[in-house]
Amino acid sequence: MSARLFSPIRFREIEIRNRIVVSPMCEYSSEDGFANDWHFVHLGSRAVGGAGLVFTEAAAVEDRGRISLQDLGIYKDGHIDELARINRFIKAHGSAPGIQLAHAGRKASTRRPWDGRGTFPIEEGGWTPIAPSGLPFSEAYPTPRAMVDEDFGIVLESFRQATVRSLAAGFEVIELHAAHGYLIHEFLSPISNKRTDRYGGSLENRSRLLMQVVDSIRSEWPERLPLFVRISASEWAEGGFDLDEAVEVCKMLRESGVDLIDCSSGGNVPNPKIEEGPGYQTPFAERIRKEVGIPTGAVGMITSPEQAEHILRSEQADLIVIARELLRDPYWPRRAAKALKAEIVAPIQYQRAW
Repeated sequence: MSARLFSPIRFREIEIRNRIVVSPMCEYSSEDGFANDWHFVHLGSRAVGGAGLVFTEAAAVEDRGRISLQDLGIYKDGHIDELARINRFIKAHGSAPGIQLAHAGRKASTRRPWDGRGTFPIEEGGWTPIAPSGLPFSEAYPTPRAMVDEDFGIVLESFRQATVRSLAAGFEVIELHAAHGYLIHEFLSPISNKRTDRYGGSLENRSRLLMQVVDSIRSEWPERLPLFVRISASEWAEGGFDLDEAVEVCKMLRESGVDLIDCSSGGNVPNPKIEEGPGYQTPFAERIRKEVGIPTGAVGMITSPEQAEHILRSEQADLIVIARELLRDPYWPRRAAKALKAEIVAPIQYQRAW
């Protein structure tokens, strides 16, 4: 029986050679949003390693939408050339290049993890973040400014322009980041969204910015290219955005031309009580896939080839989105192919080792 993990899958006009996806993972190694040699080696090695789809880390659509000063960005035309160089390499080695478009919202203007976390002060180059409401993520984070009408127009135009640049850079998949406590997730959640206007209150209102951003992206992203959305299907907190609401939002996303839901969780409250374990988020992908009728990606503590294969064969998800395991081993797909007795072509330079 052939391995499902190594079967191709098609989204619109893009065929992905297998079901292994390099999850967006912040590297905090940019200056003014520019990709550099680190990103070339980091992303390129995962393509050489055999992954079917290689995503950049979250790329900020405007400079105030960065988590830290060292975030990757796509908020200026100058960012295109280096990303295009990376994408040419990724495609030359058989992988599809993807970009995750993001806005950090109230979790912006913070230090990168190895610099101590917490607020990056304005006097040192930080800024006041924007958010649905003027509520900080925690005491260690900056207090954001509640968005006004002008901010919505700027954010939507930033996503539109980022889409134009993504196309120019040669990306074949866009994933919209609507998870992990960043701007769009902040609007979805009753915990962080206390607005009383048309962007707050009901689920329809809390989903409004997400749907507007999807429309903004789709206005520039060709019909032949797929659009994914990453959500936090649970906040692991009482009174937060939950799986029932996620199912309803995903129905709206399906109707708006979204091709896959990347199912993660958490990120919008500090110290949530998460029931962690191998594949602990996979049930989110399974329920959304079955109830919404949309392809899903499963992510979270997926480490073994057999586990990944089981998720696919039991129809819990359509893609296996891997993060930390691919940091530990860029060649995990090649090891998985051997374990599952699947054929995978090595780069010609490496074939003497196969």
